[in-house]
Amino acid sequence: MIETLVLAEGDWKIWRELRLTALTEAPYAFGSRLADWQGDGDREERWRDRLAIPGSYNIVALLDGQPVGMASGVPTELDGVVELISMYVAPAGRGQGVGDHLVQAVGQWARQAGAGTLRLAVTEGNENAQALYERNGFRDTGEPGDLMSDGLRREHIMAKSLSI
Repeated sequence: MIETLVLAEGDWKIWRELRLTALTEAPYAFGSRLADWQGDGDREERWRDRLAIPGSYNIVALLDGQPVGMASGVPTELDGVVELISMYVAPAGRGQGVGDHLVQAVGQWARQAGAGTLRLAVTEGNENAQALYERNGFRDTGEPGDLMSDGLRREHIMAKSLSI
């Protein structure tokens, strides 16, 4: 059974563990690098601040009580638009519906927060993530995303209308 745990600043250790696992296991999928969150970057204050982004929604998916996925919804500068970020499903949660569960939970939160659009950036070549997002109603906007840290690949921007 998949459960959702909404995180607050005090839950930073749970977030930290999953985020470091994500950046280690799937570095190709994120704009952040593991090195950015290690050493001097690995501070309790920084992890707490990440979970305290104003208006954000940070969740972890638990499968049989174990944290196996994470995602966040954050407001953007665009009126009525929320962004899905930091999406990750650990190998133990893949193929179990965890990704769908996380995307749907962030979408529900965004809708309740009054957003009309949910956007995200997916790394070029990350076909599994792109398929997950398409399955959940996202479409490529054609907008160029940020350049990845390798200086070669770009993120692709996808969006979904939250109108019922």
